[in-house]
Amino acid sequence: MVVVSIFSVIFSMIDSNRPTSPHLQIYKPQLTSILSISHRITGVILSLTSILIPISLIIIALGPDYHDYLVLFFSNYFVKLLLIGAVFTLIYHLCNGIRHLFWDYGYGLSIEKSYLSGYLVIFTSILITVLSVILVFKG
Repeated sequence: MVVVSIFSVIFSMIDSNRPTSPHLQIYKPQLTSILSISHRITGVILSLTSILIPISLIIIALGPDYHDYLVLFFSNYFVKLLLIGAVFTLIYHLCNGIRHLFWDYGYGLSIEKSYLSGYLVIFTSILITVLSVILVFKG
């Protein structure tokens, strides 16, 4: 009985001639929306790439020969570029997550402050990534 009433509500909503919300392509991209979408994307990327850490540890535990292959793999310039991207992804997601924590406590919710904090997240993420790359690859 309840299932029938739920379906009748759903079908009545489908048949209604109410206007639908415009598609994303109609809206002009804003900094806040771009940062929100990129925060979600970096979260997915971090979830997918987190498997590489235990795989690397298992390869190291297999012995010195496998360790040498792992060192050779990570010495490739393309892999180094991917690692730099992974570092930026981690740092950006962390900085934007801290921004969201401030929002959860009610700080910085005005348009001006949200744009300022967005630019701060971008600048801080790039700065920390560059400093990390310099520290790691200087040798």
